[in-house]
Amino acid sequence: MFGKEERSVVIRGRLLFFMEAAFFSGGIPLGRKFRERWFMLLMGSFLVIYIIWPLAGMFYRADWSLVASTTRDNVVIGALWRSIWTAAAATGVIAIFGTPLAYFLARQDFRGKSVLEAIIDVPIMVPHTVAGIAVLMAFSPRAPLGALLVSAGLSPVNSHLGIILACMFVSIPFYVDSARDAFYGVSPRLENVSRTLGATFPHVFFRITLPLAKKGLMSGLIMSWARGVSEFGAIVIIAYHPMVAPTLIYDRFATFGLKYSTPVAVQLILVCLGMFILLRVLVAGKRTEGAGN
Repeated sequence: MFGKEERSVVIRGRLLFFMEAAFFSGGIPLGRKFRERWFMLLMGSFLVIYIIWPLAGMFYRADWSLVASTTRDNVVIGALWRSIWTAAAATGVIAIFGTPLAYFLARQDFRGKSVLEAIIDVPIMVPHTVAGIAVLMAFSPRAPLGALLVSAGLSPVNSHLGIILACMFVSIPFYVDSARDAFYGVSPRLENVSRTLGATFPHVFFRITLPLAKKGLMSGLIMSWARGVSEFGAIVIIAYHPMVAPTLIYDRFATFGLKYSTPVAVQLILVCLGMFILLRVLVAGKRTEGAGN
């Protein structure tokens, strides 16, 4: 049994321990850590406000009676849906061919690799009207590829195919770069160990590498799809009709002015925001489920 003085020393020691634990976290005072985090948040909030402010102004000044009427406009609904599914189709094609390319870039070092990566990133740098002209010249009926498509009964100009081709060109780097970085994050040792244990390359790739890189791959798919949905410059060159949402917004702005183009813009923002939230929630849910397993 402790005496009164010993118990007092033990109590003071425990109080001191809990005070230190409450004040310090990893050797850093919580007050200091709190200030550091708030400083970073305040600095970064400038960009968040810069995004929200114009959007909030557009929503505030929009004529909501016209916005409501556009929800029943078949032309607007068709343009929105066309933007969504053509961008999704382009993203699907990019994923099929871009995933092996990204894996190759992540696993191989070779002479000219930086040149190849620069070529992949060209669509980010060039003006999108230039991208549209390049795609049009490559797939016009007078070009070999375009003539081949026309002979197969496909029209690459002023068609859904033309929209998909334009979306693919501008969206490729967003998926390939993200997928390459995701594969960089997967240790080659895990793959090598599996191969030494007798697993085939397809088994290792689909059962080990892809699941571990899933987060980056999904982010790349989302960004690639979003880039296709928002594309205007390349699409308007090769396929003004049938109209996607950005082309319809421009057409109504040029024809009727800001009052009648804003409701379509509001609709597109709401659709994209809803899709982004849904996709992010699904990705986060899968990631949490995977961590729980």
